[in-house]
Amino acid sequence: MKTTKDVRLARWLSLFGVVLALVVMLLGAWTRLVDAGLGCPDWPGCYGKLVVPDDATALAHSPHVPLDAGKAWAEMVHRYMAAVLGLLVLGLSFIAWRARKTTGYPLRISAALLLVIMLQGAFGALTVTLKLWPQVVVLHLLGGLSVTLLFLWLYLNLQRIDARVDGGYRLSRPGALWLIAIGLLVLQIALGGWTSSNYAGIACHGIPTCNGQWWPPMDWQEGFNLAQTIGPNYLYGQLHAEARTAIQVAHRLGAVALGFVLLLLVLRYWYQRVLRPYLTLLLGIYALQLGLGIANVLLWLPLDLALAHTAGAVLLALVMTITVWRAASLPNAHSLSINENAAETSSFGGAFH
Repeated sequence: MKTTKDVRLARWLSLFGVVLALVVMLLGAWTRLVDAGLGCPDWPGCYGKLVVPDDATALAHSPHVPLDAGKAWAEMVHRYMAAVLGLLVLGLSFIAWRARKTTGYPLRISAALLLVIMLQGAFGALTVTLKLWPQVVVLHLLGGLSVTLLFLWLYLNLQRIDARVDGGYRLSRPGALWLIAIGLLVLQIALGGWTSSNYAGIACHGIPTCNGQWWPPMDWQEGFNLAQTIGPNYLYGQLHAEARTAIQVAHRLGAVALGFVLLLLVLRYWYQRVLRPYLTLLLGIYALQLGLGIANVLLWLPLDLALAHTAGAVLLALVMTITVWRAASLPNAHSLSINENAAETSSFGGAFH
């Protein structure tokens, strides 16, 4: 199978997209952590301008929202980078249309990426107009993660074409244990977003207990009330202490459950030598992420550690995606379970060659 220039260009652009999407997610996390999510009261501009205006212009546009130039620039830089990411997706969509007759070209993934980036733009607008409503903030986080992983999945598929793997090749479907691990990881990342958007990061003092108790007073109904009123300014949160405590405890329990399933995954597939480096990396990043979470609680959520915790979550999702791809790519795989000899003699050398 001949590799076209379009395929190679798309492959490198998709890899660049992974890096850029990660940068945009971290910029979004930075914006949230420095309380700059409403640094500009409107969207897509800032006080009606495409750049942060002076005080007089801002006052004329929104007299009840004083300009904080530092927070406004943090928000606008995030938007500028997100716009570049959107242009990159448009470019990849154009390439996909041109290469639509190329055998095995991942057209559906390209279309999904375009759809998700448009939804992500809508979530970005709603994040501002609904004044950091936690439900939208979490959807915006998951949307950013979806964009990042779709870039990676697109890259892996294009890598397969460039490696001249048979265009009729099909990945096997994940088995139950993999699906549970993936589901728990997505849930845990969503819980992290819910914790952050409701300002529950330090609702518990101490590890492993919470406020000196193993099971402190908690309001689960209010903490996970998805029908919260739309309209209040959710900057700094609206929930009372016991509701925030419930969110923090749920995030901790989610971390324990995820760690247990990842350990089972490693033990179950350790016999496959080709997967060992990926499984080891997966467990190592989880351990690092767990350490960052503990440090954030003990040190009262310092900005650098909080940002590193977000980066760790995205990195864990990326490595999980690569691990699933590598396992599913093994020849004659059935539910991601094959014999070791087949794995070692695979002509498809790995997720990254």
